[in-house]
Amino acid sequence: MKNKKSILGPIGRRSFLKETGIVLAGSTLAYHTGMAAPFSTTRKQSILKVGLIGCGGRGTGAAHEALEADPNVVLTAMGDVFEDRLEEAFASLTKINPEKVKVEKQNKFIGFDAYLKVIQSGVDVVLLATPPGFRPLHLTAAIDAGKHVFCEKPVAVDAPGVRKVLLAAKKAKEKNLSLVSGFCFRYDSAIRAAFGKVLDGAVGDIRTVSTFRNGGEAWYKPRQPEWTQMTYQMRNWYYHNWLSGDFIVEQAVHSIDMMSWAMGDKMPLKATGTGGRQKRVDDIYGNIYDHFAVEFEYENGAKGFHFTRQQAGTSNRNSVDVLGTDGNAIMNIGRDYTITGKNAWKYTGPKNNMYQTEHDEFFASIRNGKSKNDGEWMANSTMLAIWARMAGYTGQTITWDQAFNSNQSLGPNLEDYNWDLKWEGPEIAKPGITKFI
Repeated sequence: MKNKKSILGPIGRRSFLKETGIVLAGSTLAYHTGMAAPFSTTRKQSILKVGLIGCGGRGTGAAHEALEADPNVVLTAMGDVFEDRLEEAFASLTKINPEKVKVEKQNKFIGFDAYLKVIQSGVDVVLLATPPGFRPLHLTAAIDAGKHVFCEKPVAVDAPGVRKVLLAAKKAKEKNLSLVSGFCFRYDSAIRAAFGKVLDGAVGDIRTVSTFRNGGEAWYKPRQPEWTQMTYQMRNWYYHNWLSGDFIVEQAVHSIDMMSWAMGDKMPLKATGTGGRQKRVDDIYGNIYDHFAVEFEYENGAKGFHFTRQQAGTSNRNSVDVLGTDGNAIMNIGRDYTITGKNAWKYTGPKNNMYQTEHDEFFASIRNGKSKNDGEWMANSTMLAIWARMAGYTGQTITWDQAFNSNQSLGPNLEDYNWDLKWEGPEIAKPGITKFI
């Protein structure tokens, strides 16, 4: 299939990155130094005002971690489409850290435009934790407004969204704004140590990386008589791929991100996969799958494999196995990390709270004026998961340029968002029948 044109013109990934000045995925993503950030070493004691956009469980957790990351941080604005969710988060955060929750009634914003009101409320830092279908829009608005951003994963649900995120990441660098990703495993001390060994050559040349993310069912909220179709989908956003990207993008993207990490964040050439719905077949599960299996092929012949399922009653597994010419790295996520072969090793160091470390490093970068930018690799890892979904949905072998150039947008036009909108999203995909777009 020929590459399609997009809103950005003909954009093979390399030409897009070259034209926009974005660094390739395999490059070093260290702290960027330049002109002083808004809160540099001369203003270390300034109060940092934080705004939370998306007040579900992850957003509430992110806000708590932000408040713990720096002694002079206060939460001053909150936004969500649902008032009950905002008030639950507000009550929870107030109970945990009352002296740092300073959200006045007029700074509690409800509705599809709540994100803009939070951004415009005078905050310095924005936490993005809505369903990921909204992430490119919210991130772009926050960076355009000159805010430092903590951005939950994944950062988009389709290729046009990824391209918007890459442009926002470039603009963040130009403005010396910190942009930190919610890919929390990259902030885990044990996993950092293990991947550091792998990237230093402890297993030799990598031949395969196998990742598994197997688990049970997720939550579901029964439909209420007063709910519109949009309300129902927003309450159950996980099961609608225009909001979540499907579970391979929303959750299993962590595993795919670690595969990419092991490979030095170099992009594969092509992906082949399959997937479907075996157990989660009821209409309440929207249009997402319950299992995927995908193979990525790299330019040097190495292979990356990802297997994931969400089926009640099945065994759980969250692992990364890196097999190389000199040894193997076996990582049972959250449990043990070992390397066998010529450079045998086992992690015995301290454990950390990776969620807290994300915010500790985020706020430290703001304070020291050396902005931290995860934008490029977080977009690339999200795109890998979207690409895997494309391969699984269609049953076809798809190249990186085909995937990255895709113009398929899963959601409605932004100006159409309202509670009466009847939007079903794409039909349930059928490998071999569903076409790549």
